Order: sequence, then structure tokens, then C-alpha cells
Amino acid sequence: MIKCVIIDDEPLAREGISNYIREIDFLELVGSCENPVELIKLLDQHHVDLIFLDIQMPKMNGIDFLKMIQKPPMVIITTAFPSYALEGFQLNVLDYLLKPITFDRFFKSVNKAKDYYQLITKPASQGSSKQDKGADYFFIKCGSKYEKIVFDDILYVQGMQNYITIYTKKDKYITLLNMKDLEQNLDSQSFIRVHKSYIVSIDKIDGIEGNEISIQSYSIPISRNYREQVIEKVVMNKLWDKIKFS
Repeated sequence: MIKCVIIDDEPLAREGISNYIREIDFLELVGSCENPVELIKLLDQHHVDLIFLDIQMPKMNGIDFLKMIQKPPMVIITTAFPSYALEGFQLNVLDYLLKPITFDRFFKSVNKAKDYYQLITKPASQGSSKQDKGADYFFIKCGSKYEKIVFDDILYVQGMQNYITIYTKKDKYITLLNMKDLEQNLDSQSFIRVHKSYIVSIDKIDGIEGNEISIQSYSIPISRNYREQVIEKVVMNKLWDKIKFS
């Protein structure tokens, strides 16, 4: 269940979104506020996964709130002003709903939120292969676009605070995730952590020399804490050390 809150200074707007939320079985409304100042207090009292956030409000507007808060929950902007769309997406909001909001548009938006929520919260206990059975790809949000990532195309992943960069055969993609969430959703037989900031595709490794892994033209560091595990899993069971001829 995705726990959500509504932040809007218009009572009718809050009521309309509340009615939509009640129609969606995977959403739970835990509160509503007239401005972000009230929301800050609410976040201290409740766990919140998703915020429906208006822009033009008294005391503090929604954009200023997003710039101020660290590690916000998922955010869907709800506003009558399309001019804020670009700035909102630059702040990694999931979607941008223009008022008046239709139920059809609302439903599409919250389904995006559900897909993203399932990606970042999927428990590791769902089996030794953490990729969905039969699924060879997933989606990530890059700015205002949703990019399809094929597992077999991944070369390696680099973590950067709350962001990760996924390097693939085709391109590189930056998205708002952390390494722990991603690692829990990757097949441990196909990917290995080699550094606190790096995960690599085992099959794409071209060589290991010293404390560096070579994948195509890239050099990925191996940290001291992971080196023994990397050598054991990647090299030893494939090593032709001595060949005897009869």
C-alpha cells in the first residue's frame, strides 16, 4: 500500500484528489495539508511514500519546498500553471498533473508511482534470482523520461549519493535510486558488487589486473573489502591454471 498525502491550499482541490485516491486500491491517504510548512510536521508523524503537491500556496510554494527538503518521497505535482513543468521535472518529480485533473490522467500518473515504488521496495527475499521471472528489462525515470533498461545490456553501475548511473552497451542513464535498492533487484548470479560505489555485470568483465576491472574501455576499481569475493566468484571457477597433456 502506497501511503500518500495531499498538499493544496484549495479545499475543493484536496477533496477532488481525496475522492480519486479512495478509488485506487493501492493508495492510502494518511493526511492533507494547506501548505508545505504543515507537511513538514506531518512527515515527522507519519511514513509517507507519495506527495500530491500544489505549486502556488501561501507561506511556501511547492517548488521552494522541493528545493529545500532532502530525500523527499515520490512527488506528483498538481497545479493550474504549466509554466512550472520543466523546473518540476528537473527536481525529479514523478509526474505533472494540470488542473482540472481527470480521473483517467490521475490513474495513469499513480500507476507510474506504483511501478517505481515496486522497483525501489521489492524485498530481497523473493528468491535467489531477484529479477522478475520472465522479465528481461525494467524501467527507470531519467528527468522527464522513462527509459527501458535491458538487464543483458548493463555493463556496470556507479553509485553517487542518492543517484546511480547505469552504463549499458548503448548509453548511460542517471536516475534517482541508491545502490542498495538496485542491488536487491539484480540477479546475484549475473551481477556482483566490487566496490561501495560499483556493481558490474559478471559476463561483461574482460579482465582483472591489480585492483581494477576492465569492461570494454572502462576501468572499474575493486575495493579491498570486495577483492577476495570478486576473485573467488569471477575467476576461480573459470581459471585454467595448469593444462596437462598426455
